Amino acid sequence: MESFLNRLGPLSHAAFRIVVGFLFACHGAQKLFGLFGGFPMSPTGKVEVMSLLGAAAIIELVGGTLVALGVRARIAAFICSGEMAAGYFMAHQPQGLLPIENKGEPAVLFCFAFLLLACLGPGPFTLERGGR
Repeated sequence: MESFLNRLGPLSHAAFRIVVGFLFACHGAQKLFGLFGGFPMSPTGKVEVMSLLGAAAIIELVGGTLVALGVRARIAAFICSGEMAAGYFMAHQPQGLLPIENKGEPAVLFCFAFLLLACLGPGPFTLERGGR
């Protein structure tokens, strides 16, 4: 069983990167364009790009896409991780001490998932040469 799981390591690394990046990009598209059940953030239904929320949405859309594709994935993942840490402490932590209380679990999970990808690299199956 262990040898079977060892062989799946590189494939699961790539799948993890692709899924995490894609889900994060969906959050950005939701904020920027109201897609995927997004809600209007302004009277026009779009996020003001020159706002904190607009900057977060752009980081989520662009960073998530770069991570999913494996293009400049380490730096993109590091920036995405920092955005989620800042978002957690600005939006969630004031609502309660623990993530389970303040609905910050997704922010914490994304933060540490991107930190892991920044440290380990994108793994195989990237659009950029030398994926590791």
